Amino acid sequence: MRIAMIAPPWYPIPPKGYGGIELVVYLLARELQLQGHEVRLYSTDGCSDEFDVESLAPGSWSDDLGNPATQRYREGTYLTRVYRRLRSERFDVIHEHSDALGFAIAAALGLRTPVVATVHGHLKEPHRTFLKEIESDLHLVAISRSQASSALGVRWRGVVHNAVDLSSLIVGRSKRQRLIELARISPDKGQHRAIEVARHMGLPLLLAGKVGSDPRDIAYFREMVEPHLRPGSGVFWRENIHGEEKAELLAESMAMLFPIQWDEPFGLAMAEAMASGTPVVATRRGAAPEVVDEGRTGYVVADEVDALALAVERSTRIDPVACAHHARDRFSPERMAEGYARVYATALAGPDDLEDERELALATQLSIISG
Repeated sequence: MRIAMIAPPWYPIPPKGYGGIELVVYLLARELQLQGHEVRLYSTDGCSDEFDVESLAPGSWSDDLGNPATQRYREGTYLTRVYRRLRSERFDVIHEHSDALGFAIAAALGLRTPVVATVHGHLKEPHRTFLKEIESDLHLVAISRSQASSALGVRWRGVVHNAVDLSSLIVGRSKRQRLIELARISPDKGQHRAIEVARHMGLPLLLAGKVGSDPRDIAYFREMVEPHLRPGSGVFWRENIHGEEKAELLAESMAMLFPIQWDEPFGLAMAEAMASGTPVVATRRGAAPEVVDEGRTGYVVADEVDALALAVERSTRIDPVACAHHARDRFSPERMAEGYARVYATALAGPDDLEDERELALATQLSIISG
């Protein structure tokens, strides 16, 4: 099968630090190649030479990410270039990861090549209305049942969990008396609650994550996080960890706190921690109950300091090796690629297979509803 994989234009594949969607695209493209498929990757400059890459955006454009005055124009320029290239190429499937603008262009063009579109973000009413508008033109895929259930009226063609880069992680068999939260600094991620839990338990806490350009995130950092970073407080902050340092910090920590204050559609950091043998203690929001296996890879509890602290204590009885083994099986690149290969096969189904496609779509909806 020949697949055109369209990544966002902001970070290279694989990303060198921040870039969750880009990491998922990298793992999927690499695994599909290993399984014998031919993949053409459309992305920005600086991508790995292990792929057939069309670099259609300079790396400097990443400076415009989050700038409302310029971001959409950069995206529009990049996607115009991508779809001009696609008109002169022959692929079996186009796989879109570039969000609403890319989805809209693909739907409006009415391409003969089937387009599979992975929805990576949190869905609110405007997103649901948009997806409903394009659902007959694209094969929409959710990254969790939780995400899909927030738009049950949309015709989902499948649910495929994200994978983690298992080769970049190590399994920590011995743990330090330290908690970690790996997440962008934001009120949605709840670093203030992680600080409260660590203080309650008398444990050091490492907050690892960048502060974005959103004024809301900047204000949250200054008011709710920065005052707790004074010497001797036991709270430490690292703006951007990656590579071996990230692997070691995840593996050495006794637990990862993930006290999210919003409906996280997946939570890649949770999967990375669990695959490192570090149990996750999360609040019961979004996909957390779906990603964390209760008692095997962590606990999901109410958003209360006492409940979170008790769950941390219970998590110390989880065997790190068993935790890692279970998470690595659930969130492996192989499993993700197999899930997408099934969606591709459905997208390529001919007229004689339309009834099977309807039955699959119904089964997907029933699976989402039943959880």
